[in-house]
Amino acid sequence: MSQEFVGRWKLIHSENFEEYMKEVGVGLITRKAAANLKPTLEIKVEGDLWYSNQYSTFKNTTLSFKLGQEFDETTPDGRTVKSVVNFENGKFIHIQKKIKDSDKESIITRWLEGDKLITTLESGSVVSRREYVRE
Repeated sequence: MSQEFVGRWKLIHSENFEEYMKEVGVGLITRKAAANLKPTLEIKVEGDLWYSNQYSTFKNTTLSFKLGQEFDETTPDGRTVKSVVNFENGKFIHIQKKIKDSDKESIITRWLEGDKLITTLESGSVVSRREYVRE
């Protein structure tokens, strides 16, 4: 079932993303720039290694991981976290655990809803929802 996520996805709608970025400690200038982007998300899998590539006019990022295995992650805004991605009940659940006391923890959940890829980003009491369609 997780194979259904493979492909290129274009952001079409975003709610509360700037507030989420503020909650996790992203600086004002980066927040303003990132809040207005319409990135493309590419999800690939090769064997048991998953790739989540994000492309935009501001920054391109690549994340690679094996389901259920903890890894070190540098987020697009430069935070370093311990992460694990699991696939449960048709959803990718990406947990980012803080390393530094000053950082915030975050949960990123992705699932398919009709022809859309839905992503929620949660930290503290802030929840952002982003919707993508296939390119």
